[in-house]
Amino acid sequence: MGFDSFLGNAQAVQTVRDLLARGRMPGSLLFTGAEGTGKKTLALMLAKALNCERRGAQGGDFCGECSRCRKADEFLASGAEDLARRRSIKDAQKRVEGLVYFDLQLIEPLTRYILIEQVRQLRATAYTRPFSFSRRVMIVDQAQAIHWQAADLLLKVLEEPPDTTTLILICPNAYELRPTIRSRCFTLQFTPVEEAVIERVLAEERGLGKRELALALRVVRGNIALAKTFDLKEYLEQRKPWLALLETVSRPAGHPPAPQQWKTLFDATKLLAEGGGRPEASLKTGSILLRDLMHVLLGEENQAVTNVDLLPRLKEWAPALGLDGIQQLEAGIERSYRLQNRNVNQQLAFDSLAAELLRTPDMR
Repeated sequence: MGFDSFLGNAQAVQTVRDLLARGRMPGSLLFTGAEGTGKKTLALMLAKALNCERRGAQGGDFCGECSRCRKADEFLASGAEDLARRRSIKDAQKRVEGLVYFDLQLIEPLTRYILIEQVRQLRATAYTRPFSFSRRVMIVDQAQAIHWQAADLLLKVLEEPPDTTTLILICPNAYELRPTIRSRCFTLQFTPVEEAVIERVLAEERGLGKRELALALRVVRGNIALAKTFDLKEYLEQRKPWLALLETVSRPAGHPPAPQQWKTLFDATKLLAEGGGRPEASLKTGSILLRDLMHVLLGEENQAVTNVDLLPRLKEWAPALGLDGIQQLEAGIERSYRLQNRNVNQQLAFDSLAAELLRTPDMR
């Protein structure tokens, strides 16, 4: 246990350790960088290290076993349970009633946004003394999702930092935050995790062999969180209906669709609408394939293409679809992302898009 268990971004870890060793921990920090590079994990580790009973004996590290480290895990579990319960409440007013924050609190978007009531509770709690810890730690994950009406409240906390609380903001792209918020935080930049580390996780924890690693490494692309949960079989299943759709719509110019093509197409769109129970993951898989087609169309296939096992087929589909066809499909995926949380028949949207592409006599 401790910081040695953290994978990748050694410079960020060393910076945190140095701040702890010098006793110069800033009141506000900003962890920024690509998704899945360990920002939230390191923030939670830091929260434990700031309060661990054995930190002195551990050489500035946290033990993960003392009463405070265990209490931190309890706080996180209770917070996650409360968040899930509140997200299930349909009444917007009741959804934010009775917010209570612990000495370690992970604050995440309650809807599409982190709401003003959440930030108001953060502000009220930050200036009170912690109950169980020596220092309260409040971690705002996906800080770019803070509602614009709540940003001013957060800024006031940063301008008048509380003596008892450390605030950690997590945001993939720091420039999505206001300059006034960024300037009041100590920033730690995270980078994609080294391929050697990702490969070791995929091989040892996910059990992938050499032949499977080439594709998996490109899908994961430095995302350690994804590497730890990556299921290659699931990815290949999610890919199948996209391949059927692309095979059908990427016909040679001037060749009208045969009746069997229409059936294949609508079978594929039905599967795409269902998304295998994970519609967002399915849409992301489609986005990766379209990005691959664009790279092939532009002659950038060596390192840029993710689905390397499909390269011969991609080379056939890209010129058949052309730039206009790829852009039509990209627009369809963007539309599906937006419609996910609405009461909309996704299959009708996919059917309409695919039929439009099939009717187009020449998309090049």
